[in-house]
Amino acid sequence: MTGLVVDTDEHRLIRESVAKIAEKFGPEYYLERSRSGGNVDELWNELGEAGLVGVHLPEEYGGGGAGLSEFVIVLEELAAHGMPLLIGVISPAICGCIIAEHGSEEMKDEWLPGLASGKRRMAFALTEPEAGSNSHNVTTTARRSGEGWSITGGKYFISAIEEAEALLVVTRDASIEQAPGSKRSPLSLFVVPKNTPGLVFQPLETALVNPDRQFTVFFDDVKVGPEALIGAQGRGLRQVFAGLNPERILASSLSNGIGRYAIAKATVYAKDRKVWDVAIGSHQGVSHPLAEAHVAVQMARLATQRSAALHDAGLDAAEAANMAKFVAADASLKALDQAIQVHGGNGMSKEYGLAELWFITRMLRTAPVSREMVLNYIAQTTLGLPASY
Repeated sequence: MTGLVVDTDEHRLIRESVAKIAEKFGPEYYLERSRSGGNVDELWNELGEAGLVGVHLPEEYGGGGAGLSEFVIVLEELAAHGMPLLIGVISPAICGCIIAEHGSEEMKDEWLPGLASGKRRMAFALTEPEAGSNSHNVTTTARRSGEGWSITGGKYFISAIEEAEALLVVTRDASIEQAPGSKRSPLSLFVVPKNTPGLVFQPLETALVNPDRQFTVFFDDVKVGPEALIGAQGRGLRQVFAGLNPERILASSLSNGIGRYAIAKATVYAKDRKVWDVAIGSHQGVSHPLAEAHVAVQMARLATQRSAALHDAGLDAAEAANMAKFVAADASLKALDQAIQVHGGNGMSKEYGLAELWFITRMLRTAPVSREMVLNYIAQTTLGLPASY
């Protein structure tokens, strides 16, 4: 069921390839690994071998040479089979896009082939306890140390570090003087290997049922050389946004896939489940909310498709990416809630694999950008209203 989104022949082949791999593993595999604290390396490796992990990355560095429109299909289709993978948004998308756009040739040669094949993974370290939505206010600090830098500080709610071999770290660069009257500290970005002395990470306990776990990270005088710097020193804010729009677009694709999965499960159940010899799906109290959820998810898919197309065309996709993330997160949460309701008590059963998806679905309403910050952006940038902060 693809709904209003019409695939090109190429897109259809990508969708079918992902579906074939996803069906081989199944949602039970994803949930079992998530519950046990395991990983989904077999699934990830097979996607990488099929050229799907790096379909959007430059061909000259081992990628598929396509765009986010194609990678949207990969992540959405996985989620539509009950496997929303956060690592897909983080490693090949955020980190891959930033390095592809701003990394040196040496850094591209070093990292992009591995990120594209899935054989290497990288985590993204931006969020801090006091700088969640305000990336200008990060306190993790880089200071000049010889030819390189020393990094000190901490990051919070950083995903999938145990799967990665390096972190892409956003820092406040204390080696550059802040412009007079500016509220923005100069930022610099670094690729920091996970085994660098002084870098420590600890699991952060959450209710998420997901193989990509969360961590708190500490940097205690972590030394990095000049080769670790991404692009120009102090230009990190521009570099970060090379990853944040893709992050929002691909988070939308996860939400859309979850919405499709929930509606498909509820539809099958509503056809099969009978009460007083009548399928419950024949009642408008069941069918209408599912139909409405389907409409919302399909509209969100169109918004996501549009935002990815703008990004791939080199146009400003910020407004579209924010709007897609907003509507997709809301639509998927309502679809999943309705699917659980259709299943009645079975909606809470592990056998049906719905209730445990609620946590990541709800998280995607808050992260990677909260709905309030999306509305702030639309109000101030699109509508031209006075800034509220």
